[in-house]
Amino acid sequence: MNAKEIKLSNIENRYNELSQLLISDEVINNPKLMTKYAKEQSSIQDVYNNYQKYKKITQNIKEGKEMLQLEEDVELIAELKLEINNLENELEILNTHLDKLLIPRDIEDSYDCIVEIRGAAGGDEGNIFAGDLYRMYNYYADSMGFKTSLMEASESLAGGYTLISFMVKGNDAYRHFKFESGSHRVQRVPKTETQGRVHTSTATVLVLPDIEEDVIEIPDSDLTIETHRASGAGGQHVNKTDSAVRITHIPTGISVNCQDGRSQLANKETALKLIRSRVYEELKKRKEAEKGAIRKSKIGTGDRSEKIRTYNYPQNRVTDHRISLTLNQLDRIVEGKLNDIISALLENEEKEKLLDE
Repeated sequence: MNAKEIKLSNIENRYNELSQLLISDEVINNPKLMTKYAKEQSSIQDVYNNYQKYKKITQNIKEGKEMLQLEEDVELIAELKLEINNLENELEILNTHLDKLLIPRDIEDSYDCIVEIRGAAGGDEGNIFAGDLYRMYNYYADSMGFKTSLMEASESLAGGYTLISFMVKGNDAYRHFKFESGSHRVQRVPKTETQGRVHTSTATVLVLPDIEEDVIEIPDSDLTIETHRASGAGGQHVNKTDSAVRITHIPTGISVNCQDGRSQLANKETALKLIRSRVYEELKKRKEAEKGAIRKSKIGTGDRSEKIRTYNYPQNRVTDHRISLTLNQLDRIVEGKLNDIISALLENEEKEKLLDE
């Protein structure tokens, strides 16, 4: 067995092991374990299925060649040779596909994710654009079969949001949203513009993998948890109870504040999710920095300051600056038709990983 066959065999064994685990009483009675194992199995499903095809075709070729050695009829020999040739061509295509499937995936790709959008440069127009991005991502998530749920929101008086964050749940949710981190620039005529001039505004997006407690352990002693009265709109309970929660991770200084939940408990749960994800990302960055540079295959750094995409309304144009992709389909893209952009980014990541390999 070569290295590739060993890897495929190990994946096959793990898939079968997970199949047994998923029907065991221990896992059936533990929703967290059930979700964890189901996600893991789903992440290797394509490799497993294609490896089964690979083995079947390889076996058929072997049997065909054995029959060829015994056959004497000229017509049957010609048919067998043609069938073997077709199978070998099919095997070659499948082999290339398996090479791509075996490219190491980021462990976070299969996770759910947290998306945070903030209005940035441009005042009211930046906040309105943040609202447009939120709407676009919701449409895209819906088209992918993902579920979204609002985590916190601070509405702008002029429309849109100064801040909005939401959870995206679904198979490979983080994989499809991870490239959205960075600064998004919009060029258009604001509704308040009386002379028809095009303004440039920005909104920033941060996408974090939703990290479960078993992935990263944060001791209670590392956290400072404070409650306070929420500010701004949010119902009468906001002004009468200490429902808002601020959590600070002492070793890194990372702090989150949540106030839009209906109770202190809801805000605490949201804040803990955000803290886990932010601390995980921070520790990961530090680890990568110790090893050297950020991996080449990662498109962009995810920094808010990095300009990743421009949405030009007058010319109905969207440009992703990281891969020099320009599409004159802004009207479709803002309605959540992001597949062309996301697919191009994933393809680029795949090419870079193949080069690294």
